[in-house]
Amino acid sequence: MPLLIGPASAAEESTVAPEPPLFFEGDAPELSEFQWTHRPIVVFADSPNDPRFVQQMEYLTAREDELRERDVIILTDTDASTVSGLRKSLRPRGFMMVLIGKDGTVYLRKPFPWDVREISRSIDKLPMRQQEVRDRRLTP
Repeated sequence: MPLLIGPASAAEESTVAPEPPLFFEGDAPELSEFQWTHRPIVVFADSPNDPRFVQQMEYLTAREDELRERDVIILTDTDASTVSGLRKSLRPRGFMMVLIGKDGTVYLRKPFPWDVREISRSIDKLPMRQQEVRDRRLTP
C-alpha cells in the first residue's frame, strides 16, 4: 500500500516557526528590544574591510549553533561616519566587540577578535546563563 502524504503533513510543517535572524547589519534595532530575550554581541569597525572585523565575522559565522544555543544575536556597525545609537551608547574606537547580557549590562569589551569558544565561556559564567542551564536540566 503506498504511503500518502496529505494536507495534515503540510500543516504540521508550516507550524514550525522559522529561526529568527542571527545577524543584524547597519541600522540595527535598539538594544532595548533584546532585553531579557537575547544576548547581543555588537561588532564595530570603521570599515567592513577591517581585517579584525573580517576575522571576527568568520569566527561568529563558523559556530552559529553555539551562539543560538546561548540566545545570542549579532549586531554589526561598520560605518564610522554615521553616529548610530549603538555608537553613541557604546563609544567604539575603531574595531571593538562588545558582549551585552540579557539584562542590558555590558559584560565584555574586546579591541581584537575573539573566538566563539572564548565568548561562550564568558557567557556560561554569567548568573542568568547558569540559571538557564539549571532550568533546562530540571525540565523533562
